[in-house]
Order: sequence, then structure tokens, then C-alpha cells
Amino acid sequence: MTPHYPRLRLRGIPPGRWKSHEGKPPRPRRELLARDVFRLAFYLPHDHSEIAEGVLHAVNSYIQAVGEGPKAINHVYLGGNEEGAPLTEEWWGYIRNTLHPQRRWYFPDDYSEAEARRVEKRGYQTRLILTGGINGSNGYQLEYRARLPYRPPTPNAVSLLTATLPTEYLAAHGAMRVRALALEMASRLRFASGHAGLALSLYSSLRISSASLRTELFRYPGIDVRPAWLDSHQMGLQIDGVHWLNFLAQPVLGELGGAAVLSSRLHAPETTVQELGEDRVVISLGDCPNAGDLSVGQELPAYRELARFLNPWLEPLRLSHGTLFVEPPRYTALRFTEEEARRWWRRFLD
Repeated sequence: MTPHYPRLRLRGIPPGRWKSHEGKPPRPRRELLARDVFRLAFYLPHDHSEIAEGVLHAVNSYIQAVGEGPKAINHVYLGGNEEGAPLTEEWWGYIRNTLHPQRRWYFPDDYSEAEARRVEKRGYQTRLILTGGINGSNGYQLEYRARLPYRPPTPNAVSLLTATLPTEYLAAHGAMRVRALALEMASRLRFASGHAGLALSLYSSLRISSASLRTELFRYPGIDVRPAWLDSHQMGLQIDGVHWLNFLAQPVLGELGGAAVLSSRLHAPETTVQELGEDRVVISLGDCPNAGDLSVGQELPAYRELARFLNPWLEPLRLSHGTLFVEPPRYTALRFTEEEARRWWRRFLD
């Protein structure tokens, strides 16, 4: 039976936008602030020069699968180009040049003083965003952010590659095709960990009054809201929760005991551990992603089993202050209370 993929969409005016008054321009149009997606994420503890070839392969695989155009990917943000531009063949030339494996890269202390200040303020050396439209709200988006190559590397800093697909793509093409895309994108990436599964994409911080969406999210434990937190580029060798597909490589896999130990410790009938060549595995929790539904007792036992095994290696909860002038304070782009944030973070553990 094909699982149910919840439709979670929220439209409104982003917080902080001015409101219209008499004699002023009209108020901003309502926008899509959040939507359900299928998300892939890979955490790569390497500098750009060490991973560029694999990143370019992953980008090409994603574009080949989803296509270009107004209903897929048609906009690019590259480097310091904050406004972005329509994706053209000329821009593809810039992208491939930026990601070219043989391009020479420097440490920030090799730059001029002005350039070093600029890249350090940015917090990344190479950045690429491909979206479907100006704000990417059609559900298609790929982002690559390469860490700054310090001597020695900054503790916990990683290069980060993420991509999303609308859940409509998943429903139309099937879980096996999406799984094949995830494996192909991962095939040349030097990741320490990664995942693929259902998630929520946020295009703006939510308002405190958006309580109905937060309530819905707690109903579906299989929908990841980790992107609402900050600092995913500081993942280090920790593991970003539990998902439908869970990618592990060295040194994380070695600390867990390797593929044989994983297979012996995970007993849920829908769980499989597949080796991806030397020292790399993907743990699949079923034939397709599952949101679960606590309102009808669907607690996702395979997800809970894996979470309990991985618990010592899971990323700890970090609360970022979002709205401090309310009581109680609200955290993350979802405007969780501290109790809500902890409840979601430990949804498979408690």
C-alpha cells in the first residue's frame, strides 16, 4: 500500500514585512512560508578542493533527474550573487567552473585582508543554490556550502550538500526511483553521514500564531524539521537524527562497529543495512518513507529502534533564540517553545 504523504502548506506574509497604511504602497502578497518536501542531506568533513568532483556529480545527477524549467529548477545563486539570476547555459558555465575539481583554492590567510574579511564574514568559501523560482517554493532546491579551509580545520565544521523534491515528485515517480537518485548522488560524495526522507521546507520564519502547523508537525514524527534549527554546517561527526534512508561512512561507521554490528543490533523487519562499497552503508527503514501518525498509533517502531541505538552519536539539541520578547521565549524558525523543541528532538527516544 502506498503510504500517505501529509500535505503541510502554510501561506501568509513573512514576519517583519511592513503593513500598508493609507497613502502607502499595497501590502505584500501572501507567500508560501512552508511546505512538505522530500529532503536529502550530506555532511562532508572536507574542504571544497577535496570533494569538488563528487559534488559536481551529485549536482548533475539531481538536475538530470528533476530537469530544468519553470516547474523544476530555473534559478541560480552563486557565490556572492545575493539576488540570483535565471539559470542559463552561461550560468551553467560559471557553475561548472566554480565546482571544477582542478580549480585552486586558498586558505583565508592567503587572501588579501579585504577578501579574507569578506569570506570569513560569509562563513563559507563556495556556495551554490539552485531553485525553482526566486524563492524556490515549488519544492525543488539544491544547496551546496563548502566550509572555509582553515589551518587546521575548524572543529565540527563541514561542507554541506542538501537537495529537496516536492512530495508530488515522490508520489508520481515512486520511492524506488527517489531512492536510486539518493544513492547516485551519494556514490561519489565523501560524506561522514547523510540522510534522505520526508521533511518540512521553511521559506521564512513562522509567526508565533502559526500554532496549527506546529500541532500538525507533532502528529507526524517521520517529518524532519531539523532545517528550522541553525548551524547544520557545524554537524561534525555527529548524526542528524533518524530518517527513511540513513547514510554512514568513516569515521562514524567505525565508531558504531561497522555494518556487521549494525545488522546484528537492528531487528525491525522493515530495516535493511546495505553496504555501499568499502566502509559505507545505507540503513533503510522500509520500502518507502513514512510520516507516521501518532493520532492513530503509527509510532514508527523501526525509527525508534535505530534512534535508540544511535543515541550516543546523535546531534544534541541546541536552542537558537528567535523571539526573546515574549514569555515563554520562542526558538528556531518554527518558533517552538523550549518544551516543544525538546519534545520534537526526542520524539523517537522518549
